[in-house]
Amino acid sequence: MRSLCCSSLRPDLNRLDRRISRQPPSHRRQRLPDRPRLVIATGNTGKLREYRDLLAEAGLDLVAFDTEIDEVGETYAENARLKAEAARERSGLPSLGDDSGLEVDALDGFPGIRSARLGPSQKERTAELLQRLQGVPRPWNARFVCVIALAVPGRDTQLFEGECRGEVVPEWRGEAGFGYDPIFLVPGTGKTFGEMPPEEKRKYSHRARAARRLLEAGALKRL
Repeated sequence: MRSLCCSSLRPDLNRLDRRISRQPPSHRRQRLPDRPRLVIATGNTGKLREYRDLLAEAGLDLVAFDTEIDEVGETYAENARLKAEAARERSGLPSLGDDSGLEVDALDGFPGIRSARLGPSQKERTAELLQRLQGVPRPWNARFVCVIALAVPGRDTQLFEGECRGEVVPEWRGEAGFGYDPIFLVPGTGKTFGEMPPEEKRKYSHRARAARRLLEAGALKRL
């Protein structure tokens, strides 16, 4: 496991508060002073933006923190737990981590938990996946899987899973979302996730379904 990139999360959050307080009122992001904070264990700005949409009804202030740990788990659940618990231990705050992947039926579930490690950039990862599918008869049926881990001080870590079945297409379609979104065709829509605005993607996505299970369980109401 690599060491974490920051010596402490709390000083980072305090510096963030000071920067916000120095901004003119018209430039400040509206935030109630007593809103509970939830740390999102990610360095991916697209994922943080998506969670702010997905968990908006919970009334929490979401703050990103990249733990930079190695994803050494053998399942999505293990990796999600590693990230959430690392963020909780460093911050002392309730923390959410997730792991997700794209599983292609014709490749026996590949890339799966290795989805983010096929190459140094997403363009290269997508190209590598499509290269492996060359010569394989279509349709390239697949599913996206996401497991969310919620780690709260003094409580057992909770897990929530969601999935979305669809089809991998051979061309990059759309620029919305992140990851493999532009090559994942959602059945019945004629669109990839990369072609959907956030409000439409929330109806179908694996992460949205896992987040709905988290909200329905009421786990965020007890923070």
